[in-house]
Amino acid sequence: MKIMYDEENTIPFSEVLANTFEADPIAVHLLFKLSDMELEEWARFQKAWAKADDERRREVMRHLADIVEEAYYVDYTPIFKLGIVDESSEVRVAALDGLWDSTDAWFVSPLIGMLQSDPVVDVRVAAAKALAHYVLLAEWGQMPARVSKPIVEALLAEYEKEGTAVSVKQAALEGMGAASHPRVETLIQEAYDSPYQDMRVSAIFAMGNSADDKWLPTILAELENPELEMQIEAIRAAGMMGRSDAVELLADLVDHEESDVRAAVIVALGKIGGDHPQAILAKLMDDPDYEDMHELIEETIEEMLLLGGELDILQYMEGESLYPDDDEYEDDAFDDEEL
Repeated sequence: MKIMYDEENTIPFSEVLANTFEADPIAVHLLFKLSDMELEEWARFQKAWAKADDERRREVMRHLADIVEEAYYVDYTPIFKLGIVDESSEVRVAALDGLWDSTDAWFVSPLIGMLQSDPVVDVRVAAAKALAHYVLLAEWGQMPARVSKPIVEALLAEYEKEGTAVSVKQAALEGMGAASHPRVETLIQEAYDSPYQDMRVSAIFAMGNSADDKWLPTILAELENPELEMQIEAIRAAGMMGRSDAVELLADLVDHEESDVRAAVIVALGKIGGDHPQAILAKLMDDPDYEDMHELIEETIEEMLLLGGELDILQYMEGESLYPDDDEYEDDAFDDEEL
């Protein structure tokens, strides 16, 4: 789904609120107006939110979580803070999903609490996945390393706790994959050697997040796994590893009969980047047999550009810019003193 940002500021906030809490269906483009609300607007939003029923709150929160995956320039942090304490578990899950790219360390402590004690398994899984993002940021040097320590300890404790739901154990293992912790390598290997496919799939996920070359031969071997779930996870992991060694093997899968495999290959090539993956994606954009994948290819190329890909790939995008004419996005600087 392509979401374009409406930069007009002429719509009254009362109309935005009416759309958010009364319209059927919700006009998604008006939800962009909920980003960076003024204090008076925020107060009015909270009052309306408190009166909304569970289904409306769930619908709004899910839309906002979807928007932040597409639009890097919006900020729904206050709404997500409201969402993670909502009485509806579906609202809590949606709010947690919205934190996939958050750099706000305020969330770490409540997310650990949700991982440990939320009564709904799906919420605990979503909390583990949200915490995994902070581990990655710390390992990449985009947040202080000390942010990761309590998260990894909490994930490890849940993983080893007797009676922990398998789905929570999977999410915990995946979240620890990137961590520089002495236990992680052993846990990944044990999970990969497990007779249970769910744990093996999560082990491959964790291998990809680890960016450790030790796991590359295993990941490349799993690209040929006849089990579709394992194969797709190996493709994703190969993309996360970002190694050119995987490009030829991925290219061999781009004509796979399963559309989910083809889609995973496209995304993985985009994450690896470089001239060869760009050429493969550009060729697919010109191929009418891949018309059903053109939107995904375009989004993948956009991400490559955002991460510093070669600008000459734009010639394959019909000469149109992939970005709206808004100000260049800048990540908020992380302040150690706020922790």
